[in-house]
Amino acid sequence: MIEDIQTAIPLGFLLSFMIGPVFFVLLETSATKGFRAGVSLDIGVIIADIVFLTIAYFSSFQLLENLSNQPGLFVFGGMILLVYGIFLFVKKAKKRANVKATKGTYLGLLAKGFLLNFINIGVLAFWLGLIIVVGPSLDNDPNRMFVFFSTVILVYFGTDLLKIILAKQLKRYLTQERIVLIKKGLGIILIICGIVLITKGFLPKDRFDIKDEIEKIEKI
Repeated sequence: MIEDIQTAIPLGFLLSFMIGPVFFVLLETSATKGFRAGVSLDIGVIIADIVFLTIAYFSSFQLLENLSNQPGLFVFGGMILLVYGIFLFVKKAKKRANVKATKGTYLGLLAKGFLLNFINIGVLAFWLGLIIVVGPSLDNDPNRMFVFFSTVILVYFGTDLLKIILAKQLKRYLTQERIVLIKKGLGIILIICGIVLITKGFLPKDRFDIKDEIEKIEKI
């Protein structure tokens, strides 16, 4: 369980910096309306992620059972991450619009955060791909998967709280050029992960095993 938590922590941190509309609305709301408003919006975003994660888990559960430890599972999951990474890398940066935080109650901001995240079908595709990739390494154990993804969400939310506190400073330093670099960096990471998983799917297990390679690196 401890190893699962340690693996989930950097992933949760990385997800918090996936640049998109929600990222900028969160910063804008926090900078103009304060900490509580930012937290309300972010809770809505997190709820949408939990809904997507639940949908992805139950929709992929049978697939995980049928394809567990089979090459096709790694190829399928790797393809999802690869396509998503290429999309992030090649997508042309749009000129940032000045997103103004509208007045509203905290409940309204929560609903706004939920809807902003929920209408992005790419979020569902990402969670689905992640579950398919991570599932076999967790032995498809519901308890281990619950601990892993709960840790991801908690770290994700905790990092968002820091972003909310530092909203004004972050807005100042996030230039268009830096946003492009962050997106391309995240895209490259996903592309590499996708290629590794696809390679694992095509090569015999005794020739290429991710766990063995990691252990070799740790011994160096």
